[in-house]
Amino acid sequence: MSNLGVVTPASMHFGTPLSLQSGAVLRDYTLVYETYGRLNEDRSNAVLVCHALNASHHVAGLHADENGNPLPKSQGWWDNMIGPGKPLDTDKFFVIGINNPGSCFGSTGPMHTNPATGKLYGADFPVVTVEDWVNAQARVLDRLGINQLAAVLGGSLGGMQALSWTLQYPERVRHCVAVATAPNLSAQNIAFNEVARRAIVTDPDFHNGHFYEHGVVPRRGLRVARMIGHITYLSDDVMDEKFGREMVGRAIGDEPAYSTQDIEFQVESYLRYQGDKFSDYFDANTYLLITRALDYFDPARTHGGKLAAAMAKALAKFLVISFTTDWRFSPARSREIVKALVDNRHDVSYAEIDAPHGHDAFLLDDPRYHDVVRAYFDRIALELRNRSGALSTRDGQPLNVAV
Repeated sequence: MSNLGVVTPASMHFGTPLSLQSGAVLRDYTLVYETYGRLNEDRSNAVLVCHALNASHHVAGLHADENGNPLPKSQGWWDNMIGPGKPLDTDKFFVIGINNPGSCFGSTGPMHTNPATGKLYGADFPVVTVEDWVNAQARVLDRLGINQLAAVLGGSLGGMQALSWTLQYPERVRHCVAVATAPNLSAQNIAFNEVARRAIVTDPDFHNGHFYEHGVVPRRGLRVARMIGHITYLSDDVMDEKFGREMVGRAIGDEPAYSTQDIEFQVESYLRYQGDKFSDYFDANTYLLITRALDYFDPARTHGGKLAAAMAKALAKFLVISFTTDWRFSPARSREIVKALVDNRHDVSYAEIDAPHGHDAFLLDDPRYHDVVRAYFDRIALELRNRSGALSTRDGQPLNVAV
């Protein structure tokens, strides 16, 4: 059970157009977000948590039904990391989770009405990038009166957003915690994303992205896309430990059914279960948009491919974390980020955790990993205490800031 208890999402509507990297414009949109903890008097303790592919603004805590009762299985996707007494302690920090535009969890996306046509966006929703998401998040912070973040934190695609914050708004970020991420996708990763997208767009129920009008969902494509993705999130060791070569409904040594169509192995059953569950709640067009945003992220592209040149403008201090068995966002990719920061003489700490869980390790309860994050945020909390002490005695008068 989450020790944050029940949390309630909020939303912000924006009528000011958001210009996108593609040249398109999102003219009217709503962003959904959640906050945890309290914003301090000088608004210096805010931490933005950026979500990954199939996550959302619901980072921690529980949602409630119409009677206010906590809903089972509604725990936020990073609840083991964020809350009172946890590595990112909400007794010390004001934590914000924002659902990015293009998502299917409340913020304006393909499932919403296009004001220009009066119909659902579907495939007409504009292509969005990591940089577009960061610009949208900045508008939420502006509305909340937060000029500078104590830290921005993210894992995987969320880590890419955290890095991008330090480049797009260097003056607004004091610390960046980037976990299990990369400065860009490898060709292999782009290939995995493309196979997943092709599974979706070739589903007969996709209807060129306008399947809503036909009252169907391209479930077959979504299932396959999720199965492909899930394989890449786990390490070989974990898959072998969880499933091995165990067969469904058969003891070791029993003969198989010799079928090419039926489920024979437990790992097949697991992947189909994950695919079925995913196809019940995730939007196909959102999947296409988010995987393409992953593909496009490459801050070094406009600097002749030189990451150090791209990272030169950052002003934040950094913590970079990787996991030894993460082959999708390998430690070598994190070390590229670290080298680029060191080349610029930026303040950077690096932790490489020997964990067997693959890419999913960044979401799991590994005490060594959590201790590293806890120690880093304790350092930030100490900075805040020193900062608040200095500010509260300025001119001999305490600061009084309305929240």
